[in-house]
Amino acid sequence: MERISPTLVSWASIIDPVTREQAERTARMPFIHPHLALMPDAQLGKGATVGSVIPTDGAIMPAAVGVDIGCGMVAVRTQLHESDLPEDRSSVRRAIASEVPLSAGGANRTIGREHTITRLDQLTGGAQEIELDPTAYAKAWRHQLGTLGSGNHFLEVTLDESGMVWLFLHSGSRGVGNRIATHHTQVAQDYCRRHFISLPDDDRDLAYLVEGTAEFDAYVREMRWAQTYALLNREEMMDRMVACLQEWVGVEVQRVEEINCHHNYTEPERHFGRDVWLSRKGAISAREGEAGLIPGSMGTASYVVEGLGNPVALHSAPHGAGRVYSRTKARKTFTLEQLAQAMEGIEYEHSAAFLDEIPGAYKDIDQVMADASELVRVRHTLRQIVNVKGT
Repeated sequence: MERISPTLVSWASIIDPVTREQAERTARMPFIHPHLALMPDAQLGKGATVGSVIPTDGAIMPAAVGVDIGCGMVAVRTQLHESDLPEDRSSVRRAIASEVPLSAGGANRTIGREHTITRLDQLTGGAQEIELDPTAYAKAWRHQLGTLGSGNHFLEVTLDESGMVWLFLHSGSRGVGNRIATHHTQVAQDYCRRHFISLPDDDRDLAYLVEGTAEFDAYVREMRWAQTYALLNREEMMDRMVACLQEWVGVEVQRVEEINCHHNYTEPERHFGRDVWLSRKGAISAREGEAGLIPGSMGTASYVVEGLGNPVALHSAPHGAGRVYSRTKARKTFTLEQLAQAMEGIEYEHSAAFLDEIPGAYKDIDQVMADASELVRVRHTLRQIVNVKGT
């Protein structure tokens, strides 16, 4: 751990000067208590650094929570062993891609599955309780439940160190969560402007809402609904992946263990003697004994971990590998041949659309995990054999 300033500590051994400067700027906000904690996967983000844990006393910065509210991972360990799997992995990849709509604008054409309807009823009831009309944010919110999105979101069949089969996926609150986050970031910017609040370096993405105001309460209500949407979205996709796996292997799939965790969210927690709003932007909760998930890139290992409850890290851990190349720079730097080499042995869609997701565009996940040795212990190492992504 490095103490960069009285209100900024870091576990990132790989960090560029621009990212470090962004974190320092956020850490200067007057309501940070006791300090901002940078995770090993820290990278430049919008509003606040991705891979940062931000405790705020009496205020929340919506942009520091992120635009994909509730984004996270879910993993299911099955009773199956690698030896139970058919040799043709392309069939299950195509089946998963058919059952789960992919890409940024992906949506279900119809809503017919009973488990989908049950989850939508839960979300509709939750929205009514807080007098929220999700359609005002995204007309297709109902049809996007059970869809992946794009970027670094993925659906994978993986094997652990003993050859046991796990299903693993990464996604969030889709279009409706994005619109909720964007709206309340603008509300925060207007709030600061109307109250003549100056922000460090005039960075409008550091705009905040003050606890006790109507604007603050509205954000918390809608943000929590979006977190629930993200959680149920992952559950819905996992149900569909399990069905695809069952059809592929020809036997009923048992869910021996299931872990579902956010890494873009805020919750009230108590740290260093004070109740704060703890925003994890690209970080997971890692209380002592708490199970968590840390994915690598589309061609490297992912990890099932157990928290160590590090108090200085605010009981948190990294959420992944963290980028070292922007998407634009990755496309200019790497080739399709290099992507194919990095994905050797993994069933995936060979497409130039995924070049910006090449493992070389990310930090070395082994170094990230070494940096996180004070934060988590590794329970399982997962290596993908099937990868599905949206463009």
